[in-house]
Amino acid sequence: MMARILLFTMLLAAPAEAQSDHAMSMDMPMSMPTKSEAKPAPSGKTRPARKSAEKDLPAAPTMAKMQVHGDVQHDAVAQPDENSDEEGMAGRTMTSRPADIVTPTKSRPPPPEAGTGPARAADAVWGADAMRTSREALTHGLGGQTFAKLMIDRIEYRARSGRDGYAWEGQAWYGDDIDKLWIRSEGEGSFGGQAEQAEVDALWSHAISPWFDLQTGLRHDFVGPGRTHAVVGVHGLAPYQFEIDAAAYLSDKGDLTARAEAELDQRITQRLIVQPRAEVNLSAQRIPALGIGSGLDRAEVGIRLRYEFAREFAPYVGVSHEWLAGGSADYARSRGADTVGTDFVFGLRAWF
Repeated sequence: MMARILLFTMLLAAPAEAQSDHAMSMDMPMSMPTKSEAKPAPSGKTRPARKSAEKDLPAAPTMAKMQVHGDVQHDAVAQPDENSDEEGMAGRTMTSRPADIVTPTKSRPPPPEAGTGPARAADAVWGADAMRTSREALTHGLGGQTFAKLMIDRIEYRARSGRDGYAWEGQAWYGDDIDKLWIRSEGEGSFGGQAEQAEVDALWSHAISPWFDLQTGLRHDFVGPGRTHAVVGVHGLAPYQFEIDAAAYLSDKGDLTARAEAELDQRITQRLIVQPRAEVNLSAQRIPALGIGSGLDRAEVGIRLRYEFAREFAPYVGVSHEWLAGGSADYARSRGADTVGTDFVFGLRAWF
């Protein structure tokens, strides 16, 4: 009887003990794996240590100041480092880099096939006749025209002591921007007497720069012993707007002479213009038949004030001073002529 009571008591105590052990296991903290048991990180990628939950968020782009073109500054968003990866973006400092616009662009050479096509490729599409007409119109519109001009630089009356005189200088040309046929004439004399100088030049004028033409041709003198000269010279606009005309002459008698002229238009108003002018004549040898000595033959300086009623029509007044030098002055004295003279001039400048 006693044995049955003890067996019954043990059966009641077994479930209670199992429940107690289960409750103890729930209250115990779970054990963490040791460092040796931790799963290793993938090769080449080390996770950064996270000190706080705030570091788990991706860092926001920061604004960086960059200097462009001297002291001008622009705001640019900082760009991430090229060596960063997606897993290492979190908690990593962003690197500031200049924007692409500050990098100067380098000119690239044309591709190798550029310019290798046929010279008249459009003829295959539009036809040779149509393209020929189009090219001629394009050339004409971009400077291929021919022009003509008649310019009277000076035609004037000269008041002087003794017998008054006259003078002229003019030119006409026909051609394009590069080549022209140039005809020029000038002379002077006294009223009631024979002209002292009269000549005509026929020249071919070729542009050698945007400002100067090379002129070659022939000149013929109509006063005194008739002579013909070969001419080589330049004509153009020097710096500071000086109009220059210089030439060397070799006559059919072997005489070598030269002449240089310069003038400058200075505008007082849009219509009132003052023009200083200078001319010198040189000779490489004495020419007794023409009364010319070697070296400096003759020089002239003057100033003229003109008023342009229109660009094509401008009367003027002025003064001109001329003198002979060296052997030329000796020849003039021997025939009783003056070696120095001052003229008051009244004239007209016109062009068509």
